[in-house]
Amino acid sequence: MRRLKLTTLLLAFCVSSITSWSAQVQPDAQSAQPNIIFILIDDLGKEWINCYGGEGVDTPNVDALAATGIRFNNAYSMPQCTPSRACFITGQYPFRSGWVNHWDAPRWGGGYFDWKQNPSIARTMKSAGYATAVAGKWQLNDFRVQPQAMPEIGFDDYCMWTGYEGSTDKTHSRATSQRYWNPYIHTKEGSKTYQDAFGPDIYHQFLLDFISKNKEQPFFIYYPMALTHSPLVHTPLDMKVDGKVEKHKAMVRYADHLLGKLLAHLDQEGLRDNTLVIWTIDNGSSRTLTNTLNGRTVVGGKSQTTENGVNAPFIVNWPGMVPAGKVSDALVDFTDMHPTFADFAGVTPDAAYSYDGFSLKDVFLGEADESGREWVLAMGGSPARMTDKGVQNVFYFRDRVVRDARYKLFISPDRTPEKLVDLSKDPEEAHNLIGSPEHEGVLKRLASIIDQLPEMDNDPKYEPLPKNEWTRKTTKQADVHKTGHPDNTGAKKKH
Repeated sequence: MRRLKLTTLLLAFCVSSITSWSAQVQPDAQSAQPNIIFILIDDLGKEWINCYGGEGVDTPNVDALAATGIRFNNAYSMPQCTPSRACFITGQYPFRSGWVNHWDAPRWGGGYFDWKQNPSIARTMKSAGYATAVAGKWQLNDFRVQPQAMPEIGFDDYCMWTGYEGSTDKTHSRATSQRYWNPYIHTKEGSKTYQDAFGPDIYHQFLLDFISKNKEQPFFIYYPMALTHSPLVHTPLDMKVDGKVEKHKAMVRYADHLLGKLLAHLDQEGLRDNTLVIWTIDNGSSRTLTNTLNGRTVVGGKSQTTENGVNAPFIVNWPGMVPAGKVSDALVDFTDMHPTFADFAGVTPDAAYSYDGFSLKDVFLGEADESGREWVLAMGGSPARMTDKGVQNVFYFRDRVVRDARYKLFISPDRTPEKLVDLSKDPEEAHNLIGSPEHEGVLKRLASIIDQLPEMDNDPKYEPLPKNEWTRKTTKQADVHKTGHPDNTGAKKKH
């Protein structure tokens, strides 16, 4: 059984310079590496989490995780599934990785996460000697076409909902559409339906078994839960629940229930004191759902760059190492996870790629209150387009937001500031301060960030695969179709 001491941990995390193309394990890192579990809930804003002030729903295990760890107030995801997940995997902003727009590879074909052209946090952790696993929702690759995608990306083992394979099924009635009851799941043994089972239980048990099998070595788990994304369903704890809101609440309760089971299993295996757990979400709740947050009505913000869409609940816990009961205003975003986990593991990420994140190790351990960031950024969402040169983003330069601890700037597709808000006084983001003399300095400071960003967002980078019958048809000419492209006569462009 591995036991950590703070002095050993700090010595082991000294990072040496990069000496070769591949990630380098630092001296003595193997003796001090914590297990790391990154839990990513699907479509759930702060308004549904009790410890953040969400009302009318119980989340006792999440609340306990926060009470014994750090609860962050200013952690940014992206506003939709694909950009957030790619951001986490790569440690890059969507404008760099190309995954600006949402794209379901198994549903629409064409574009996919190409492990040969993108960095991977799983590969980084493997380079440090970690056993790696992923379970839940992926959707960045089509397992029919690339059955070995997960090992290539760096995961030793996996248990994944396949996604809507070749289907635009909006009724969630096809076999491959099922992520909850009678789920269709891909493992090393292939893909199949698990009749009369509840998908979240299958993914969860797989991870518990993985933990037990790998408890004598450090492990890294990426747990992108299927919950609480639609379709809204009853759960094993609430079999007779009915109605949209009540089903959603039942799914929130079940996600909380699974967290409790995971923590109990770590205790049972004697691993809790050596495991760093991060609990967060990929984007805000569905816009069809509304709840009360600290007495204020909040509509779900999925796909929006308002705070209800991108300011994620974010909790970090490691008994004896992460301060208990702390609330942090440090600026955090998903690009930070790659360098942070590498820092804890004692490695440097692959030097062949550029990264946008900061290591938060000192913040997590309570040794620093600030993250070193002056700003965080959010952007992306909505489906991309299939062009004659493959999958491309809809925008030449996607609208986005940047914010510091207090102020937030909305930036339009023509690279100009369009709205400035003071979040400390205006949580509804209703009042535009552009034009206010007393905020000219703030506007100038945040607007200067625009000049640090590339003029054009990258498109997804991947080697084209042969077309299949489900591959979305080409409808646009590459590049010129984009909003804001200089050849698009209706566009305005600053530079």
